[in-house]
Amino acid sequence: MSERLSWKSAWAIAQRDLSARFRGLRLLLVCLFLGVGALAAIGTLTGAIEQELSTRGRTILGGDIEVAVWQRAAGAQEMAAFKALGPVSGGLRMQAMARAGDLAAPIELKAVDARWPLVGAFKLKDGRTTGAPPPGEAWIAEGAAERLGVAPGAEIEVGSARLKVGGIIADEPDRLGEGFTLGPVVLVAADFPAKAGLTAPGAMYRSKYRIVLPPAADPNAVVDVLKAKFPSGGFEARTRDKAAPGAERFVGRMGEFLVLVGLAALVIAGIGIGGGVSSYLEARRTSIATLKVLGATSGDIARIYLLQIAAAALVGSGVGLVAGVLVTPLLGEALGSLLPVAPGLVLDWFALGRAALYGLLVALIFAAPPLLAARRFPAMALMRARVSPLAANWRDSLLPVGLGIAGIAALALVTAKQPLVTAWFLAGSAGLLGLLGGLGLAIRRIAARLPRPERPFLRLALANLHRPGAQTGALVTALGFGLSAFVLLAAVQTSLDANIAARVPQRAPDYFVLDVPRDRADEFQTAVRQVAPKAEVRMVPALRGAILAYGPNGAMTRVSDLKEIPEDAWPLRGERGLTYSDEVPEGNVVTAGQWWPKGYAGEPLVSIDEDLAKVLDLKLGDKLTIGLLGVERTARIASFRRIDWDSMGFNYVLVFSPNAIADAPHNMAATINLPKNEKHGGLLRALVRAFPASSVIEVGGVLTQARDLLRQVSLAILSAASVAVLAGIAVLLGAIAAARAARTYDNVILRVLGASRRQLLLLQLAEYALLAALLALVALVLGNALAWLVIVELFKFDWLPGWPQELAVLGLGLALVIGFALAGSLPLLRAKPAQALREL
Repeated sequence: MSERLSWKSAWAIAQRDLSARFRGLRLLLVCLFLGVGALAAIGTLTGAIEQELSTRGRTILGGDIEVAVWQRAAGAQEMAAFKALGPVSGGLRMQAMARAGDLAAPIELKAVDARWPLVGAFKLKDGRTTGAPPPGEAWIAEGAAERLGVAPGAEIEVGSARLKVGGIIADEPDRLGEGFTLGPVVLVAADFPAKAGLTAPGAMYRSKYRIVLPPAADPNAVVDVLKAKFPSGGFEARTRDKAAPGAERFVGRMGEFLVLVGLAALVIAGIGIGGGVSSYLEARRTSIATLKVLGATSGDIARIYLLQIAAAALVGSGVGLVAGVLVTPLLGEALGSLLPVAPGLVLDWFALGRAALYGLLVALIFAAPPLLAARRFPAMALMRARVSPLAANWRDSLLPVGLGIAGIAALALVTAKQPLVTAWFLAGSAGLLGLLGGLGLAIRRIAARLPRPERPFLRLALANLHRPGAQTGALVTALGFGLSAFVLLAAVQTSLDANIAARVPQRAPDYFVLDVPRDRADEFQTAVRQVAPKAEVRMVPALRGAILAYGPNGAMTRVSDLKEIPEDAWPLRGERGLTYSDEVPEGNVVTAGQWWPKGYAGEPLVSIDEDLAKVLDLKLGDKLTIGLLGVERTARIASFRRIDWDSMGFNYVLVFSPNAIADAPHNMAATINLPKNEKHGGLLRALVRAFPASSVIEVGGVLTQARDLLRQVSLAILSAASVAVLAGIAVLLGAIAAARAARTYDNVILRVLGASRRQLLLLQLAEYALLAALLALVALVLGNALAWLVIVELFKFDWLPGWPQELAVLGLGLALVIGFALAGSLPLLRAKPAQALREL
């Protein structure tokens, strides 16, 4: 009985056989580089953004907690409670219009007191570090200066007052915490909005109070105490650990999706790894047989080649990690205007370790079967493997493959923020692998039972699909994944583009106008029609309020008592727009219940969006309580409505009967629709002059911002999916490499029998074209199914694929696949029969 080789001796033999350039294992290197590099870049970037949001939370928020209320300032008791907690900085935010000569632009007016900023430093372009501007001056964003054509020292008008431009903003520490705005910021002193007539009763503004707590205080506990003390205050509170919740949700979801895409690319590349390892071991078949003849045990063989494959896997993963880290600053620079990313190289050890572990586990799963096959067979069987293929035995691979799959599943689920989505992805990947494997087996069996065609090339092509040692299963998996990746990419891209067009519609109003005085509504319509006689003007009452409680009378659920607000119950988060009407709003359809009659004067009623009613399990007759200007008001639910959100008109989740809320101070909001292809440049100037306290918003600029944001999301998905396409191509090359030895033998025999190189090439073309045609339909179904999950289930968008584009991309994919297959087969045609026969 021969003595077992030590690991040191095995490594010495492995080193002698292992090329410094990893010849024969380069496909494994490329596959791991692609997959691990993508995961490292995605994980590092996501971790860097989340860490920046976390560490800069106080600066982004402007304090430890922020409390906001709509259409009023904090009362005396509320301010006393705030000041008892620590230093307080207050102010307000509102939409307004700035004017300079004939130019006007919508702005976000930000009024701050002398304490601002409590945290961080505010800097101007001229190098000054300062705080609130002095009375009569304003700090303005560079975008506002460009739109108004002004520079420091010039004057602008906001509302009924004039301001001197004191400086251009360079760095506003709490800018990200302010969220999305409809215009560049203009920063003024706290008392300016009142002096400019912008805070009259009914005006739409939000008062914000930032508070710095003692070091030992828990911000979340403080917020709970404040809400309990002032239950009807309508407080919208944020803490330093949730300074920018919208950005955090976006980064979290997008990051998790991209990680899944990267993992999918790595799983796809894993099939290429299996093919590459099979090809590598096949090329060393005689060496393995020789080692066995010389006394090497199966364990010795496994150790030698395991060390070679492990060395290649570590190098491929390591290079992928380095590439992922190096590309992160470039991605951060591209996203710097949208999200906070620390400059320079960022090392997220958790993300890098996760990417490396994924890579090594995938390498284990797909490299184990061919490696175990090499150690199992005796020397003579290996010597004759070219003419008598070795029988497969999947039982040997159960343990390593099972451990690898369990490791990937556990790692993915433990680190997932949406475990259910991740679980579905893992199940889908396993199902897809099983489906393609079963399809490959079915094709082999069907091909063996089909009648033989009369034409020799078709007969040989068909025979190649089911002959002993045929790589049909690997090729089906490779082609299936590769073509499915092309279809997935096209379906996601076209559906996103269609959603951009549908969700940011072309039929939106030309102007939105906020804060039109209720007693000047007729004057407003007259002013519009003097400039644009054919314009359509729609006006509705506009109020703000928060849902405080809902449910059956006597058993209502308080929103403040909810531990977590349901995902689709977004109207429960803070204050929302409210309105009242005698008629069903335009674009709405009553789906249950009845609308109140005109002039109704009975019990206060409310109509609710049917989607919100389903989420909250509301019934007709239930009660709803809102907080309006610090006062609780309760109404009975009279009807549910289906809302046409795509219209971008006035769409309110809650519409009340007039007697419920019409007595509260409020203004009007208006939309203006101009006739198609008709422009009235003077309308904006006329409205700004006649209604200086109102905000006139050109919708075109808002739509451009929204389209740009959605296109950036689309670009991120396109980039990540491209990695999966590259991995699919690598899989195809791996399958061709794995079949190279058998193909060489077949080609040599056919050459000896008189076949020309042209005939051999046509034979390869016929075989790959036959497989590709069979798999094109499968790829179309699989790719669209995966794309549907991404678009509908993950991003909650509508399923709007572009079928012509998908078919075109699938055709391009088929051409590329066949092209790569033929290119990979060209070296086989150059094999010399005499030399190949001597090596059998």
